[in-house]
Amino acid sequence: MWNVGLDYHVRMSSLHILDAHGKKVNALTVQGPWTELVAVLGRLADQARAVGEKLAICYEASCGYGHLFEQFSRVAARVVVAHPGQLRLIFKSKRKNNPVDAAKLALLLLLDQVPPVWVPSQDVRAWRRLIEHRRRTVDKRTRCKNQLRALLRTHGIALPPGKKLWALKQRAWLRSVALPTPVDALQRDILLEELDHQDRQVLRVTQELDRLARHHPGVMLLRTIPGVGPRTAEAVVAYIDQPGRFRRRKCIGAYLGLVPCQDASAGVNRLGHITREGPGTVRKLLIEAAWQGVRRSPRVRAFYDRIVGGKDDRRKIALVATAHWLARVMLAMLCHGEAWRPEAPAAAA
Repeated sequence: MWNVGLDYHVRMSSLHILDAHGKKVNALTVQGPWTELVAVLGRLADQARAVGEKLAICYEASCGYGHLFEQFSRVAARVVVAHPGQLRLIFKSKRKNNPVDAAKLALLLLLDQVPPVWVPSQDVRAWRRLIEHRRRTVDKRTRCKNQLRALLRTHGIALPPGKKLWALKQRAWLRSVALPTPVDALQRDILLEELDHQDRQVLRVTQELDRLARHHPGVMLLRTIPGVGPRTAEAVVAYIDQPGRFRRRKCIGAYLGLVPCQDASAGVNRLGHITREGPGTVRKLLIEAAWQGVRRSPRVRAFYDRIVGGKDDRRKIALVATAHWLARVMLAMLCHGEAWRPEAPAAAA
């Protein structure tokens, strides 16, 4: 097996090849786009087959890693995508350049010590990007609303409470309200136009996400949980992708960054805040779903109250623990195809 370490960029890539015994076979730099890189790797695969060897490729996950994974899988027997945040040998090195990074990746691949990442299919990657696009668009709309509130509050203009300010009738009032200067009026008009544009964008993305969710049984299954809406269900399903890739249900907490940091040594075990690794969008939606579940489901409320233990300073900890528990329940539901049970099973009770 020839082990290829690859450090790729848009117009230049570095390759380092080691054989099965760790001996350097070749090291080269490819100038040109990714099509040229794939062609060079194809020729390397032919050379490896000529001497009775196969090709294995390792590279870091970056922009376009999914597309390259599909291209490399056509010419290589094994393709491993490394987690860049866990490659301390590279990102904490005092000497860092493309050839050196490629050599380190080839060595890690030879030793089978690469921290891999899951590469979903093209459709799932597009689904994830659309979910993230909707989140960013909603954040832009929220910032626009906050700027409008701040502009009116600056001039002492009373605002209607809650969401009434963004109804059609109230937006007409916003457009007609008198402001002290033409500059303020211009800012108000631009913000309202931007708000209308963001509303249309959110509506288009939401309609497409609803269409995708209707064709996925996992989304409908997770929506049987009280407090879990379509946005939470689709985000969890899209990022879990294949439930069987997790060895245990507890692994989902680490994947979503809902487990505490740990520093254990010599019998002392210190636990800190949650790691916050993995997709932040899913973590945020799970926290919101946990709040709704506490309000709507006696079973979720019982779990939350048990963690709180009657202490008000443990409410935030209990909420995160509830979100972690919901994530494990969701993974189990997707694995077994079972709907939500309003009552806890007898063994768990």
